[in-house]
Amino acid sequence: MHVRLRRFQGSPFSHVAAVVALMLVGAAALAGCSRSSSSGTTSEATSALAAAPLIMTTTGPKDAVRIRITTSEGTIDVVLDRTHAPKTTANFLHYVDTGFYNGGSFFRSVPGFVIQGGNKPLERPTDPKLPLEDPIRTGLRNVDGAISMARTREPNSATSEFFICDGNQPSLDGSMSQPGYAAFGRVTSGMVVVRNIANMPAENQLLTKPVTIVSIKRISR
Repeated sequence: MHVRLRRFQGSPFSHVAAVVALMLVGAAALAGCSRSSSSGTTSEATSALAAAPLIMTTTGPKDAVRIRITTSEGTIDVVLDRTHAPKTTANFLHYVDTGFYNGGSFFRSVPGFVIQGGNKPLERPTDPKLPLEDPIRTGLRNVDGAISMARTREPNSATSEFFICDGNQPSLDGSMSQPGYAAFGRVTSGMVVVRNIANMPAENQLLTKPVTIVSIKRISR
């Protein structure tokens, strides 16, 4: 079962209840995958995932980059892991360094799931697509406060839109048969802001009043 976090292009959103149902089924599918990990390939991947360094602390890896997301609702500080998700981090930092996100917004919210942001007016069909750095390979999971790339059903379709997890979301980590969503960092400060945005009034997951992203900037290299 696939929980879809897509780059919205004017199509209707599913209702929150449907998303929650998909999350539960997705989690069950992951559990089933774990129980059937007797093959050599699956066991190897599972072992690699268990051994891989996870973004579970506020300090991040040695080669971490720290960014600050300044919004109309407050500030969110994030540490990015370019050691274990180098392509995803480089792609995101390209948009940061060019000022792409400045003046954008968090426009989607699902309480207990995610908030999603970007700068839709600046998106173009020709924007380069990002090869998926799958959580099952990188070891970077969609835990509470994780920042990850949004995409369509096509695994290698992420461009600029991203989301931040509100709570642990194991169904977004994928499995051996189902691609996950590329986590590449974690919030170190400002989860109160994330949860406030997640609980703001919304209709069909679209915020009634999008939260402005004033800027996203590096605060360390």
